[in-house]
Amino acid sequence: MREFGIQIYSVRDKTGTKEGIESTFKALRAMGYTQIQTAGTPAVSYEEYGRMAAEAGLEIIGTHDDFNMMCTDFEQALANHRALNTKLMGIGGTHPKAGNEDIAGWEEIIEKINQVAAKCGEHGMKFTYHNHSHEFIRLANGKTPMEMLMERMDPVNTSFVLDTYWVQHGGGDICGWIEKLAGRIDILHLKDMMRLPRFDEKNGYQMNIEVGSGNLDWPRILKAAEKAGVKYYVVEMDSCAMDSLESMRISSEYLKTLI
Repeated sequence: MREFGIQIYSVRDKTGTKEGIESTFKALRAMGYTQIQTAGTPAVSYEEYGRMAAEAGLEIIGTHDDFNMMCTDFEQALANHRALNTKLMGIGGTHPKAGNEDIAGWEEIIEKINQVAAKCGEHGMKFTYHNHSHEFIRLANGKTPMEMLMERMDPVNTSFVLDTYWVQHGGGDICGWIEKLAGRIDILHLKDMMRLPRFDEKNGYQMNIEVGSGNLDWPRILKAAEKAGVKYYVVEMDSCAMDSLESMRISSEYLKTLI
């Protein structure tokens, strides 16, 4: 890992206006972040968002964007991603309408992913899939959705945004999954896990926390990621217990010690 980025969803409370985007981009770049992954483009157009990121010295390496648009209006989705100057068209996650244990629903999702991915491939792009922990539910067919995704997603035109926290949350082995998906992880989400002393109604027994502040073994994880050919390392926080920019600063300061 020589540089690292941020999933902009982490600072969504700061980016509701054009001015907020500009000041947030400047602050993140000053912390040492050089790359961003988008979560939509609130407040401005895709074109303006891409320009603002470039002016701040931030490379847009991928997205979490509208899967329905990708499926029903791919040309518009393609135009949006070209405006951002990124080659990774991704979604932040999905699940079958009938429930996470619906095998046919997962098969339908994978079919749609491969259809979108084929179009991405025609334009020199890839489709990326970001996991949560529901992909680790054991289904009636003996497999988890994560295993189905690994086995059936087009290995050429798709890749994974593997989320360290959610793998751990789902009972998976982070380094084991990095090894299984070697060559197929374009983005690794860096998100630490803290074990809480008592049950919390919102988080259960664990919550996400700044990188280096929890229980995950980052030197081991990053070593496995380097070996597996991970391209981008992206900090993500689903929620922050402090000011979101301060949270990003804590993670960046820790990651600088590992470069």
